Order: sequence, then C-alpha cells, then structure tokens
Amino acid sequence: MPFIDTFARIPIRIFLPVVLTLLLFIATIFLLILPELHERLMEGKREVIRELVASAWSSLDGYDRQVRQGRLTIDEAQARAIRHIRGLRYGEDRKDYFWINDMQPRMIMHPYRPDLEGKDISDFTDPAGKRLFVAFVAIVESDGAGFVDYQWQWMDDPARVVPKISYVQGFAPWGWIIGTGIYVEDVRAQISAITHKTTLICIWILLLIVGLSVHIVWHGAKVTREKRLAEEKALLKQEQLFQAAKMVSLGTLVSGVAHEINNPITSVMLNAPNLAQIWDAILPILDDHRRQHDDFQVGATTYSRIRDRIPQMLAGITDDARRVRDIVADLKDFARDTPPVMKDDVNLNEVVGKAVGLTTNLISKSTRHFRLDCQSGLPAILGSAQRIEQVVINLVVNACQALPDMTRAVTVTTGYEPVDNEVFLEIRDQGEGIDPEVLKRITDPFFTTRREKGGTGLGLAISDRIVHDHGGRMTFTSTPGSGTTVRVAFPPAGITPTDEPEGGRSCR
Repeated sequence: MPFIDTFARIPIRIFLPVVLTLLLFIATIFLLILPELHERLMEGKREVIRELVASAWSSLDGYDRQVRQGRLTIDEAQARAIRHIRGLRYGEDRKDYFWINDMQPRMIMHPYRPDLEGKDISDFTDPAGKRLFVAFVAIVESDGAGFVDYQWQWMDDPARVVPKISYVQGFAPWGWIIGTGIYVEDVRAQISAITHKTTLICIWILLLIVGLSVHIVWHGAKVTREKRLAEEKALLKQEQLFQAAKMVSLGTLVSGVAHEINNPITSVMLNAPNLAQIWDAILPILDDHRRQHDDFQVGATTYSRIRDRIPQMLAGITDDARRVRDIVADLKDFARDTPPVMKDDVNLNEVVGKAVGLTTNLISKSTRHFRLDCQSGLPAILGSAQRIEQVVINLVVNACQALPDMTRAVTVTTGYEPVDNEVFLEIRDQGEGIDPEVLKRITDPFFTTRREKGGTGLGLAISDRIVHDHGGRMTFTSTPGSGTTVRVAFPPAGITPTDEPEGGRSCR
C-alpha cells in the first residue's frame, strides 16, 4: 500500500521524539502525579478528621461549661454528651462515627461496638496484634492528640477488617479520649476512581497526540514527496530545455552541413551512372584484349576477378549515395523551424492503402498473418498525404521488424472515434514488445535499438513531428513479450464524411 510504504520510508528520528514524549507523559502521570495525589488525599482526609474531632471536642467542652456554671451535674452532662456524640454521623453513607474511651482505657461509647462499652479494653488488639486503645492513651499522654494506624472493622460490618487511620484527642476535664477515623480503603477507592478517569483522559490525550503526530508526519511525508516530485519535474524541464537547446544547435548545424553534403552527394549520384555506362562501353574492348593476350593485371588484382565486381561496386556507390541523401533530407526535415503548409483534404484510407502497397514485399517476408481493416466513410484530414504516408510506412516497417518469426501477426486498422472526434490509425504487432524504459525514449531523435542493423533513430522522431504538425498525437502501448500497439489520432478537417461504397475508397 502506498500509505504504508510512505510511512516505512520515514526516518526513525521523526517518530522517536513523539514516542519519547508519550512515554514521558505516561511516566509523569503514573509515577509522579498519581502518587502525589494519593498523598494529598490522605493529608486532606487527616485534616478533615482532625477538624471533626476538634468540633466534637468543643461539644464536650460546652457540656463541661454547663457543669461549671452549675446548670448540669457531671453525670447529666456526660450522659447528654454521650447521646450527642453517639448520634453524630458523617461521610458519604452517613456511617462514619465518633467513639469515646477513657485513659484506663475503658470504652465509654462506641456506636458499632456496644459490646465493648463499660469494659476494660487495655488488652484489645486488632488482627495484626496491635493494642490500639493503649496506643490512643499513649499519644494523648505524650502529645494531647495525634494519629494512630491500625486494623478495624469496615463501618458496621464486623466480618470485614480493613486498614484505618484515626485521630484522637484527650478531654482532660473528664479524662476522656474522643476520636474518629478514616478508612484507607476509602482513599484507595477514590484513587482508583481518579486513576480510572485519569487513564481514560490519558488514553484520549494519547490518541489525540498520536493522531496529530500521524497527521504531522503524514503531511511532512506528503510535502517531502511533493517536493521530490517537483524537483524531478524541474530536473525533467531542465533536461528538456537542454534538449531543446541541443535541437536548436542541431538544426543550425544540419542546415549548414546538409548543404555542404548535398553537393558532393549529388555529384556522386550523377557520376556513378556515367561510370557504369562507360564501363559497359569499354567492357567489350577489355574482353577482346583478354581473349588475345590472356588474363592481365589490373592494379593489385586481375581483370577476370574484377570484371563482374565493378558493376556491383558502382551500383553500391549509387545506393549508398542515395541513402546518404535520404538521411540528410530527414535531418533537414526534422530540424526545420516551422511546419510546411498543409492544405490538402487527406483520405486516410487511401494513404494507408498506398503505404501498405509500398511495403508489401517486407510484409510478405515478415508475417503470414497480416490484416488490414479500414472503416469506410472516414472524415478527411487537413494536411499532407505524402507526409502521413511516410508515418504509416515507418510504423508498418517497425511493426514488421519487431516480429521474431512469420507466425506472429500485424494488424492495421483505421476508424473514427465520435466521442473524441478523432480519425485514428492503429497498428498492432505481436512482436517482442518494448521495455518501459525504452518506451519513454522511443521518439527521441537518434535513439534506436537497431543501430547495428542500420537504424538511425530518426524514423519515429520524424513521424512524431509530422503527426504533431497535423495537430494529432501518437501514443504507444507495449508489454514486453506480448507486442506493441501504436495509435495515431488526427483531428478531422471539419467536412462531412462521405458515404463511401463498401470496398470503394476503403483501403481493404
């Protein structure tokens, strides 16, 4: 997948800060903030029960003040104080309470343990073996008030014993100790709830951070990719400018060189036939001389050995000179600055028919499966029939040369595409196909894969230029090993297609 491939190419140095930030965030929450929150909650709970005990202690002081004022007896005041403290409740479930014991210690009042009231509790221990009431007396004797940790039943459930922290304060006038406590389990439950909520918040924050990080990284990767594509396009444009500059220089060079080459080539093409005529004229004389004087020396060889080779050499000189002339003409045609004037109404079927006729010999030597399928009634093309014929010949020759044996087929098709309003020519071969890298450069001038067989690399470049001059386009589709399809499309001349009779102006 492109998305995964894009992220796979992103350096780890981009993801590492994000990962480290997330780890630091998690560590800060769970290793620093939550433990600190736990301590703060415990400290807050301690402060609450200290204030509650101070409030209850003030109630005892109020009753004692009534005793000192003579309004109540000591027994009446203590009894009222016990009833008042017994009824005090607080907490979420209104089950947290106060108790009173004296300095003996003896239990004065306990809402949930009436079985202990009036009894000596100096030997009373929690499940851990701690004598908690003795500890209450000790801290009151030493400091007047303080905190004590121990194990105690959960509120009104004797079967459940949990850790508890109590604050006790002595009431000296009566020799009492009043206290209340907090269950550590309550704090843990609050911490657990806070941890749960914090965890959910952290997860949402992490998801948000991850989402933002992914978006940032994806956007960065997109920008990087677009920058790379822009750089590649800029490089391609630069190469195209260099190529255009070279083509301009080439055009200037070709214009001058072609003129210089044409003169001697024309002389060679004119003189070679004259030499052939001269040779034909003196040949009887040389033959008569050999009959009278036997074979004789001509340069480094004998007359009998060069007698039949001279005509072949002169014919080769003529053919090679003609080939040089054609190459120079192609170069001049490719290097021209402006397209030629093309005002003819061209019938594509007629042009294709003539081009196939001119290449019949090559077609018959290349394949036993050649098919020509032309749609009748095609719109005319505004242009040059001769130049379009040159394009068709080049494409047919290339298709034939691409076939590895005569069992492979070549199909030439013409038609009209009303959707795109195009007159098209399509040539399909079942040849060896073209590699994608080669296909990109197939119309570049002087690029050829058949240089060792005499290819100049100008055929498709010139054909592409001719098609472009006619306002058309030439496209190539190829699969290595499966053949190549060339499609040439031209805009119609704008005249109404003629209804050609079947087999009339068709190229069948």
